[in-house]
Amino acid sequence: MTSSFDIWKVLAGVAIFLLGIRFLEESLGQLSSRKFKLFLKKQTSSKIRGIAGGAVITGILQSSSLVSLMVLAFVGAGVITMQNALAVILGANLGTTLDSWIVALVGFKLSIENIALPVAGIAGLGYAVFNKQSRWYNWSRFFLGFSFLFVGLGYMKSGVEALVVNLDLKQFDQAPLLAFFGIGFAITALIQSSSATIAITLSALSAGALSLTDAMAIVLGSEIGTTIKLFLASIKGMAAKRRVALGNFMFNTINVSLVLIFLFPLQRLITGVIGIKDNLLALVFFQSLVNIIGILLFYPLLNVFGRFLEKRYQEEGEETLFIHKVTTTDPSLALFAMEKENRHFLHAALDFTWTSFKTENSHARSMELHQGFTEKDPAAKYEYIKFLYGEIHSFYIRLQGNSYDKEDAEKLDRLIASVRNTMYAAKSIKDALPDMEQLRNSANDVKYGFYQQTRQTADGFCQQLYTLLEEKNNPTIDRLTTIYAAVTSNYTSSLQHLYKESVTGHVGEVEITTLLNFNREVVTGFKSLVVAVKDYLFDKEESRLFDELPGFIR
Repeated sequence: MTSSFDIWKVLAGVAIFLLGIRFLEESLGQLSSRKFKLFLKKQTSSKIRGIAGGAVITGILQSSSLVSLMVLAFVGAGVITMQNALAVILGANLGTTLDSWIVALVGFKLSIENIALPVAGIAGLGYAVFNKQSRWYNWSRFFLGFSFLFVGLGYMKSGVEALVVNLDLKQFDQAPLLAFFGIGFAITALIQSSSATIAITLSALSAGALSLTDAMAIVLGSEIGTTIKLFLASIKGMAAKRRVALGNFMFNTINVSLVLIFLFPLQRLITGVIGIKDNLLALVFFQSLVNIIGILLFYPLLNVFGRFLEKRYQEEGEETLFIHKVTTTDPSLALFAMEKENRHFLHAALDFTWTSFKTENSHARSMELHQGFTEKDPAAKYEYIKFLYGEIHSFYIRLQGNSYDKEDAEKLDRLIASVRNTMYAAKSIKDALPDMEQLRNSANDVKYGFYQQTRQTADGFCQQLYTLLEEKNNPTIDRLTTIYAAVTSNYTSSLQHLYKESVTGHVGEVEITTLLNFNREVVTGFKSLVVAVKDYLFDKEESRLFDELPGFIR
């Protein structure tokens, strides 16, 4: 019973420690996310600065995973190069060891209760009292998370110490190092926090449950286990993101394999030559040394690794369907590919609209969409659409250097105008998502009913546009103007309905504002999509009728 109880005490400590890390990440993200992102973006102008920036921000945020996810976003948006992204990852791996130094220097040297409990008490009261929008709320959450690190550590420490008393540790003396390496990998992959794994290891080392060598093997396992989170975050993302995740995995795997081979000489270096006799400090020094070795080993090879990774995921990772297959030096072929990509872009925006309203896209199988696109959630689909827009626009700019006759030049301008309006439409629908979620879950019948009505309207609208796009015979401009007129008419009638509900008191001032904002964003998205289809299907003469339409977007 005692052993069982102590195991649960260790697990409770791990849970509280992880909760503390989550609070730290979320609070710092709210307090300074823009500053950190701007700093990280600025630090990626060179590989040296990328390593330094990754280390500094990870040391402050106490999460290499958070910084790595920022890097994935930057790479997906094309903000930073593959080589500089890899440099940031190397720096982040080093920066995360700051957690271990804090735990080793403070958590086991001072009374944990004297540090953690007063901070937890004061910060917990602030967390409960302050408004969620207040900076004091986020600071309270930050200090509450910081105190939870030590509360969790205290549970882990006392739990492991009690287990040592009740367990015969001699049975583990003959276990191979690879077994401890596997333990480190499994724990980190499961709980997705190398900091928590190191804290558990330090607790076991402090209690005498592990030898220094076995603890070092666990640390090495955690170095690879921490790469799993990045893989999971990138698995359905852009090819560029998957390349960064693969690079991070390769860095850590190659580096750890080399260190594992020379583990005993490195241990003698730390404890004998350098003279660190405290096992806790020796372990965290070893963790930092592993990552420093990784930086020294891979920094000269970043360009080589970058080029290697750029060739990965080519078959399934191209975000475009057509333009990547042609060269811009063949104007006629490039223009044809641009037209096909424009149609693909419109299909993606229509599917995104259906998904946003949680409506089934009955045409998904017949649409020309990227593999796996239909399985993504609205946020992932919008991210893909943004990236695809950048790819198409970049292709258009390269086409500007070609010589076209007047008709082809006009067609190229119409196609890029269609792509831009499609992007505007997707942006409007994306901006409506928070209001959409609120209305969908509302207990107010007026708000929920308006969402359901708009949902049905959106389904019918997308069905009409898709049918027009797929028209085998020549589609007429009159049909598109009818769709556009229905959008503007529905908007006017919706406004009248909402103002009537406001006057009768069925919705309050805040609620009517939400409804009006939602209605405006959705209608703006619909109008932009109609104009995008107009630019794609019809030439200048045919679409002249649109200039006379009321509320037309010019």
